[in-house]
Amino acid sequence: MPNFANPTTFLTWTSRLLPWLIALTSVLFGLGLYLSWFIAPPDYQQGETVRIMYLHVPAAWLSMFIYFTMASAALGTLVWRHPLADAAQKAAAPLGAGFTFLCLVTGSLWGKPMWGTWWVWDARLTSVLVLFLIYLGLVALWQTIEDSGKAARAAAILTLVGAVNIPIIKFSVDWWNTLHQPASVFRLGGPAIASSMLWPLIIMALAFTSLFMTLHLGAIRNEILRRRLHRLAMLAASGAAATYPAAKAEAVS
Repeated sequence: MPNFANPTTFLTWTSRLLPWLIALTSVLFGLGLYLSWFIAPPDYQQGETVRIMYLHVPAAWLSMFIYFTMASAALGTLVWRHPLADAAQKAAAPLGAGFTFLCLVTGSLWGKPMWGTWWVWDARLTSVLVLFLIYLGLVALWQTIEDSGKAARAAAILTLVGAVNIPIIKFSVDWWNTLHQPASVFRLGGPAIASSMLWPLIIMALAFTSLFMTLHLGAIRNEILRRRLHRLAMLAASGAAATYPAAKAEAVS
């Protein structure tokens, strides 16, 4: 089995995998958007505005899935010292912020015609906003601490502390009386959505997941290459600093 913890092996395999992921993402989005906008029927109450669901719900799923990915990477950094764990966590944070922002924006667009307002301090909405702020805080943390090792450990600790917000997001509609509708796909009694709407939603969720995997692997590759360039620049600078005194002494003598 190849050692994917080795950065060189990781770069080799991702260079082969990324073209396939890009093609898969394109196919899934093409199929998902076609089914969502042209085949899936309008809702009997919400009308055509229900089509926002095919963007909003996958983005909401991804916002939590990406944080779970980051929490796993944080454990890899703190417990197992995995060579790529901190790079995976750093690469995922901006993507998580982007998908969470998309979730908030589409939710606001959906909420205006349904609730009559762009925003309410609902338990689900507020906890997702907190998640977005955590993502932004992690991105800022990576940018402000120059030492990559210290930044990785600090970000890992903050990620694990912030993970308490994920079950709050998931179960907020069950724990409190909120405007947000309860779970309608992953529920004990089975999906509460008609199959004509469920399958387009599932395909769009797969498309979003494939998009995240593509962007995440590409971002990890860029982070590995950036660190290699930084290391080479430091070695070149230290080598130049070491040869400068010798060259100066030779010139004086």
